[in-house]
Amino acid sequence: MTTRAEGRTAPAPQAPPTARLIRFQQPEKNLRYLGDLSEATVAGLFGLTPDVYRELLHDLDEQARRTAAGLLADPEFAARVARLPFRPGERIAVLGESTTADRLSWRAVLRHLLPDTVTLVDLSVSGLTTSQALTHLPGLGLLRPDRVLCMLGANDAQRLARTPDHPDGVLLTGPAETARNLRALREHSGLTDPDRWTWLTPSAMDHARAEAYPHFRRAGIGWLREDVDAVADLVLTLPGRTVDTRDATRPTGTGPDLHTEDGVHLSAAGQRAVAETLVRALTA
Repeated sequence: MTTRAEGRTAPAPQAPPTARLIRFQQPEKNLRYLGDLSEATVAGLFGLTPDVYRELLHDLDEQARRTAAGLLADPEFAARVARLPFRPGERIAVLGESTTADRLSWRAVLRHLLPDTVTLVDLSVSGLTTSQALTHLPGLGLLRPDRVLCMLGANDAQRLARTPDHPDGVLLTGPAETARNLRALREHSGLTDPDRWTWLTPSAMDHARAEAYPHFRRAGIGWLREDVDAVADLVLTLPGRTVDTRDATRPTGTGPDLHTEDGVHLSAAGQRAVAETLVRALTA
């Protein structure tokens, strides 16, 4: 059954197509089988010169840095950051899909909150499902991270082949398979201490905006609130630390807009909210 959409319906300002692509897509991750792609090669895939591509990357990183600086301007929050359980020399692997791969994401903000002595290894890939995430197990074994931050499951809740006659479409990944994949990911990662594995739930979506987004409508894809909540509720039952990001990213109709124009991906303000929620949860 479908869920009545609530929250914001007005579209957010749209970023230029190339800038949005660079923000969310990182071909060097999706095309690892081609080896290490040069900056010039990646820039060419976007139809850009290396100088322009480098400038866009710099601008995005500066936005993430300014978001971190804004959070640290609050003395209480800065004190929490100082109490995070990350020690000098530790390597933290970050797994996730586009909400994490986003160059303005909570991960990008967290990198600017932590000292240079702590290394974040970004293993996130836009569009990743939990089944695809299992292919990262060999890499995790070689990396031997001290900790893992994992935000997966939103793409499992995707509905495909939606039509006016069949608005529910087909659920991409059922709950049982999602649970199996997430448990296997942690159990076979080589990280035995559950306190060193932190799960973040999928963030809330602006379902009204997502339902109206023309590219989703043309492709016949979408998300139902109950599917996303089911994955989030599942994540909260897994062994390890858990962080529920939904309240911080739920559209309210007031305050900063937390989502991009598609209603699924978070705005810079939404990503800031996730970063703040994570820090507060780890220092509660």
